Amino acid sequence: MSTPQLPKVAGNDPSIPSPAHTAATAAPGALIQDRLAGWVSDLTTLHELTERLVRTGTLTDALHELLRAGAALVGARRGLVVLEPADGLGPTDTVGLGLAHADLGHIETVPRSATSYGRILEGLPDAAAVAVPDLLSDTELDPRHREVAARLGYAASYALPLTAEIFGRIGAAVWLYDEPAEPTERQRHLVGLYARYAGEHLTRLLELERARTKVATVAEELLPSRLPRVSGVQLAARHRTGPRGGGDWYDALALPEGALGLAVGSVTGSGPSALAAMGRLRASLRAYAVMEGEDPVAVLSDLELLMRLTEPARAATALFAYCEPAQRKIVLAGAGHTPPLVIGERRCEFIETSLSAPLGMLACWEAPSVEFSPQPGETVLLSTDGLLHRTGEPMDRAYARLHAAAASVPPGLLDDPGAIADHVLHTVLPDGLDAVDSAEDVVILAARFA
Repeated sequence: MSTPQLPKVAGNDPSIPSPAHTAATAAPGALIQDRLAGWVSDLTTLHELTERLVRTGTLTDALHELLRAGAALVGARRGLVVLEPADGLGPTDTVGLGLAHADLGHIETVPRSATSYGRILEGLPDAAAVAVPDLLSDTELDPRHREVAARLGYAASYALPLTAEIFGRIGAAVWLYDEPAEPTERQRHLVGLYARYAGEHLTRLLELERARTKVATVAEELLPSRLPRVSGVQLAARHRTGPRGGGDWYDALALPEGALGLAVGSVTGSGPSALAAMGRLRASLRAYAVMEGEDPVAVLSDLELLMRLTEPARAATALFAYCEPAQRKIVLAGAGHTPPLVIGERRCEFIETSLSAPLGMLACWEAPSVEFSPQPGETVLLSTDGLLHRTGEPMDRAYARLHAAAASVPPGLLDDPGAIADHVLHTVLPDGLDAVDSAEDVVILAARFA
């Protein structure tokens, strides 16, 4: 009986034992697998970090996230980022990680040219990325820099420029090590990739911030630069503009015979066109108030007629009050607007205006006026719907919140209309909700009668 033969494979003789070195040929394959696993891990890390970054909606939040992610990538514990666009148009900011405000102040006392981030911001040719692995042993280090480093307890730094295609250089980030150290080549590669993406994201936020600043500037220019002084009345106003620029406005103007006109309103829409419409309506209302302010219904009727002729695609809410401080008498009319509140020691209540549609919604607006008399020391609080909408609650609950906020004004603040406006604003919109990005403007106008 013949011995069975093993099957052959092309190019190999199975009857010949493998050489001893064949087992070692698996090493390159394992090395490649390890390298691929490392790349996958790095890509996953970058994806997670950039996802966190893209969720930030403000420059400050993005700068904080940039510092946290960069510190994790280079193995540092502290750092700072300086936002300083090369075109000089701002905004500028300095944010720290693990550094108190006083620590940042100490660092800023070092001559800028002696710091790694300063070399980047000044555009020195060797400042693409600046690593200082041992600050205290660097013989060329500025003495003041050495003193600050010793005081704050950092011994090494690694800095990167923040750039973008549109603006070029927009800032610099530097991470600080507690001991002499520097990032590995792999760490430098990863943080470099992250910084390039962060630069583009910061650019988008920078453009948005500049647009918001322009919108806020235009909105403020369209509103009263100062409130008038009228005997028997103290006035205060608070205004928050949404990021796209809404159409909310307020006004207070001295009228003949010691009278005072108070107005708040809101134009539909947002952006430059809404701001322009708001400016036109506010100017028109001022003119009508001077001519026939003692009849608020006539003022709003004329404004509604003007809107139908010049702003046919828009609607607006408005409230106008004609005040005679000497007699403590107020006559007001509202067009689809939030009614005013009367706040005093003995009462806190809405002054109910008759139900009416906003201006521009019907073929002809008409509603009766309301007359009331504030008592000495009482404050009349006018506001726009944005204050209610920013709460995110149904309107009935938002109204209840507004009333509760007004009723909770401490007795010691009742003689200061500005303090009343602030209390109501921050109580209705707590935890910074009055300052967050919102499509809604907020206007509060407070008038305290002696």
